[in-house]
Order: sequence, then C-alpha cells, then structure tokens
Amino acid sequence: MTKQKFVKIYCLSLTIPFSLLVFPLFSIANRETPFIIGLPFSVFWVIFWIVVTFIIVLFLYKIDPDKDEKEVH
Repeated sequence: MTKQKFVKIYCLSLTIPFSLLVFPLFSIANRETPFIIGLPFSVFWVIFWIVVTFIIVLFLYKIDPDKDEKEVH
C-alpha cells in the first residue's frame, strides 16, 4: 500500500467517528432514554464511538506502511 493511499484511508476512517460526535449528527443520539448498561443513550453513544475510534487506530497502526522502516541518520 502506498503512503498516499494510507493517508486517505486514515483521514476518512477517523473523520466518520468524529463527525458522529459533533453537532448536528450528535442530535441522532442526544436523548436520555433508553438506558444502555445503566448509562443514558447519549453518554453510551459517546463512549461507543471513542472505543470504535480506538479500534480503528489500532487497525491503522497494524497496516501502516511506515511502521517498520528505520530512520537513517
């Protein structure tokens, strides 16, 4: 995979969860009921997307084409 393609995938895959956490898309989940795991739905929504973003970052790290290259001084 080329570096340019990786950067595009990186930006797109992290923009989607971020956009679901900001206005106006957050209004989809901006409600108190139902309760999930004892949390209001809006709090669960935020925690869920933080966890999803973390998993995406782990996956992106694994496929990063530059992670194994060593710097030459």
